Amino acid sequence: MTGRGARPGYLRWSSIGLVVLGGAFGAAAREGVVLAIPDLHEVPVAILVVNVVGAFVLGCLTEVVLRRLPDDPRGPRLRLLLGTGFCGGFTTYSTLATDVALLLDSSRAGLGVAYALTTVLVGAGATLAGIVVAARYDARSRRVDRRTVR
Repeated sequence: MTGRGARPGYLRWSSIGLVVLGGAFGAAAREGVVLAIPDLHEVPVAILVVNVVGAFVLGCLTEVVLRRLPDDPRGPRLRLLLGTGFCGGFTTYSTLATDVALLLDSSRAGLGVAYALTTVLVGAGATLAGIVVAARYDARSRRVDRRTVR
C-alpha cells in the first residue's frame, strides 16, 4: 500500500472477483434462457424475460440486504456477487439496444419502439414489485419471529 491509504472496497481484488464470479453465472443463466425461449415474430422475447426477471431479482436483493443486513459486512459483498455480478451478467440492456436498432432498421419501427418501452417500463415495475415483495416478506417473517419468541 502507498501512503495514500487503503483502496476503496470496490477496487479490492476480492470485490472484483465477486463481481466476475457472479457475472459469469449470470451470463450463463442468461444464455440458458435465450436458448430455451425462441423469438416471437422476430421479437427476442428471451431478452425481455431476462431483463424483467433480473430487475425483479435486483429489487428483491436490494431490499433484503438493506433490511436484513444493514450493518453486516456480508451485505456489500452479497450486493457485489448477486447484484452487480449475477444480475449485471444476467440482464443485458446492450442487447436490448441492438435488438431495437435491428427492428428499427428492418422497417419495424413501431415494434422496435414498443419493445423498448415495454422492456424499460415493465422492468421498472418489476424492480418496484421486487422491493415490495421483499419488504412484505420481511415484515411477515418478523411478525412470525416475534410470535415464536413469546
